[in-house]
Amino acid sequence: MNDEPVRVAYRIEDLAQHSGATVRTIRAYQDRGLLPRPERRGRANVYADAHLARLRQIADLLDRGYTLASIKELLEAWDAGRGLGGILGLVAEVDGPWTDEEAVRMSRAELDERFGGSPDDAAVAEAVDLGVLERVPGDGEMYLVPSPQELAVAVELYAAGVPLSAISGHLRELRGKVEHIAARFLEFTTEHVFARYLGEHPPSDTEAAEAASLVRRLRPLAQQTVDAELARAMRLFATRHLRERLGAGRSEGPTDETRSVQLPVATMRAMENLVGADQVAAFVTAAVEREVQARTLDNLTSNYNNHSVVDEIP
Repeated sequence: MNDEPVRVAYRIEDLAQHSGATVRTIRAYQDRGLLPRPERRGRANVYADAHLARLRQIADLLDRGYTLASIKELLEAWDAGRGLGGILGLVAEVDGPWTDEEAVRMSRAELDERFGGSPDDAAVAEAVDLGVLERVPGDGEMYLVPSPQELAVAVELYAAGVPLSAISGHLRELRGKVEHIAARFLEFTTEHVFARYLGEHPPSDTEAAEAASLVRRLRPLAQQTVDAELARAMRLFATRHLRERLGAGRSEGPTDETRSVQLPVATMRAMENLVGADQVAAFVTAAVEREVQARTLDNLTSNYNNHSVVDEIP
């Protein structure tokens, strides 16, 4: 009795059908060294399950954003016995959700109702272009909302009187700035944290597992930092803006500001002899205040007397 496993053999057309790749793509992978050469049986080339598994690995890595050059390095590491488990675990960690939000489905009627009840095809198209909404394949009336919080902000702004076109424009501008912040944070962490894992060769399983653990730890830091800095900046600029609008920055009462006044040397010496050098400033201040008060009293008296004269004229 033969207990050897049955080896499945594929023609190139069969391999293409099972893997989803085209015949032309399979041959191109062979030429690049991504796919081992088939076994020659007589006049036919025969592929095995190993070829099918390799094609599926390549497709998975391409979906994750890897280039063919980087995939070749990873597969060579795999063939050398280093394994892909750690690398794929790191990739899965990076590709995983960076928010606790869960996408929801919403009908077109529900969207129209949230934004005043009037259909606005242009606004919906703009939201789809921005990724705020995603069309559900096969159902033209249903949309996927990746970030319900972002949609809720748009609803509140619209209810407060902000036009939808202004909301879309603001989001585009904001997105550009946030993407810049994300890129800078990634550069910063790469330089100071992940550089040791980014050598000429793919990291080992142990190194990749360490890097994946770091991603989990550092993932919330970017959002926490941005939240804290945004709160600080909003408090600073909102307060300043309100003061400017209300004119709170203008002071109409007395202040503690001082001015320098030049006095003749003889006057300064006379005051020093009278009250002492240390008391000259206090003496001048008191004298000026007394003079101002005296003139204020004179003006009040003069106005009262003039008013009384006018009242006594027959």
